[in-house]
Amino acid sequence: MATDYAGAVRNGTAAAGRLQRELGIRDFIEVHGGSIDIFDAIRMLDLPLMLRPLKGLLGAYLSAPVPGILVTTERPMSIQRFTAAHELGHYILQHEPSLDDESVLRRMPNSPEPSGKFQEAEADAFAVAFMIPKWLIAAHCRRQDWITANLSNPHIAYQLSLRLGASYEATCRTFERYRLLPAPTVKRLVDTPPKTMKMALLRDYKPANYRGDVWHLTERDAGSRIDGSRNDTFVLSLKEHGASGFIWDFDALVSSGFAIVRDVREAVDPHTVGGAAIRRVTAVSDDIPRGILALEERRPWLPAQPLTQISLDVDLSGPEQLGLSRAERRHLLQAV
Repeated sequence: MATDYAGAVRNGTAAAGRLQRELGIRDFIEVHGGSIDIFDAIRMLDLPLMLRPLKGLLGAYLSAPVPGILVTTERPMSIQRFTAAHELGHYILQHEPSLDDESVLRRMPNSPEPSGKFQEAEADAFAVAFMIPKWLIAAHCRRQDWITANLSNPHIAYQLSLRLGASYEATCRTFERYRLLPAPTVKRLVDTPPKTMKMALLRDYKPANYRGDVWHLTERDAGSRIDGSRNDTFVLSLKEHGASGFIWDFDALVSSGFAIVRDVREAVDPHTVGGAAIRRVTAVSDDIPRGILALEERRPWLPAQPLTQISLDVDLSGPEQLGLSRAERRHLLQAV
């Protein structure tokens, strides 16, 4: 156990890196994209996990009679994921049992623990390093063609947080932790409510509420994994070559359980006649889509010859519900 805060951060960060290497997580992400699936990591370790509605707690780590983790079903998916990573940190670092409440989210760096120990700081550091490693931020930035300076844009920071599977605030604070952005810039980002970015993306479409996330997807997201929630909304901005007769076919989107609530075309260059346009489609989930979503840009009279194809691995069944985690259910279905 560490004897000071700096040592706790080092211990937690090092343990997270070791576990990522042991489980081959970085290699998997580089092939499949998406976020780090903390619940699948717990499954691979054969560590018992229970998802339950917990009163006054976000999660818990228990060591007897056998080690195990509890995570609440009553919080958004990003909080469930961070809590699960925090509890996994307790297990990996061989800590004493811990009951974790809202202080997990509010804890300030360098704040001493009442016990005089630093196991909570170690578990926090493990969770951040495991769920939001610097290499994962870099991987998403490469895919999206973002540079470090772009992260000061709250719209980009918000979209990055969705792809990391982390809350917007946690993502912004990680920029400061990794010295990617200065503290004043991070404060400005944190002070910008996510609803602002959601409203800007949705434009004149007004959902019943803004609790769900709003994903902005482009061709750069092709082949990636999208782990979202039931009430998420998607804005797809895809280049369309209508002057050549090619249009995007969204029948697969509708048949997969989405409803298209907005569909417009915006000229890439308004001064060019007959040039490419951006097809901007806003879609909401009517059902709970889970599976491969394939979209094609093709000429309607030549359906077998698409100009562009995009495939997304989509799971919108979050947040985690009572019972088995989504990762455990997927694993059991694949084994059948």
